[in-house]
Amino acid sequence: MSLYVWWNSMPRQKRTGWTLVTVGLVYILYFLKARLFETGPVITNKEWFYFVAMFVLIIIGTINIRMAEMKERNQQTMPLVDPKQRSRR
Repeated sequence: MSLYVWWNSMPRQKRTGWTLVTVGLVYILYFLKARLFETGPVITNKEWFYFVAMFVLIIIGTINIRMAEMKERNQQTMPLVDPKQRSRR
């Protein structure tokens, strides 16, 4: 299965979550590599704020992914509840 097909087969909420996590991780890795461990100009308060905000972005993205998985799981009918009942879609 190609990456394009896999990405478009996911629900929108899950894609949004993975996008938020990816953006947050990329910025944190950039900040650590290029700004924190390199000698250069002083890191401003604005950059520290963005660094902390990316952790918050990762947390929100993880919540989106988990909620999308719970939503998919709740769409299926439990077999012991009512076997004649169809899924709640």
